Amino acid sequence: MSRIGKKPITIPKGVTVKVLDNAVEVKGPKGQLRQAHPDGINFELVDGTLVAKRGDDPQLGKFHGLARSLVANAVAGVTDGFKRELDIVGVGYRAELKGKQVIFALGYSHAVVYDIPPGIDVVIDKQTHITVTGVDRQLVGQVAANIRRLRKPDPYKQKGVRYTGEVLKKKAGKTGAK
Repeated sequence: MSRIGKKPITIPKGVTVKVLDNAVEVKGPKGQLRQAHPDGINFELVDGTLVAKRGDDPQLGKFHGLARSLVANAVAGVTDGFKRELDIVGVGYRAELKGKQVIFALGYSHAVVYDIPPGIDVVIDKQTHITVTGVDRQLVGQVAANIRRLRKPDPYKQKGVRYTGEVLKKKAGKTGAK
């Protein structure tokens, strides 16, 4: 039996949960999410907590903890939301927000335009610090990864888009390799 799958999910005040056949709908102060779960895993509301139950099939064990974690992330997202922060490092590298688009100057011969998907908010501070927020943890992480992919950090000059707090290992150039 999965240790994570057995843990109950506490439902905070102001959050409503509706259990459907193959999904769980969660509504809270920040928004609403619909999280699908695998067949054979069922959720029950018991005394203000949500419990993941699985059938007798031994193959369901690998999905038990996963389904519980996905629903717990949905509950946390509509309650508090999720946030990823990125830093742009490099001379002349910057970002600018125009409507639902972010325009990057990342050392290319052209400006890079990134469309912000619905459900995601982007805030830019001092043209070099980007904060991506939203209720869906997977979508927030994917948007942050897509922005980072526009100009990955260079191991030689340490320039590019990186997560805040990310530690890069600096490599020596040609003269340092002897």
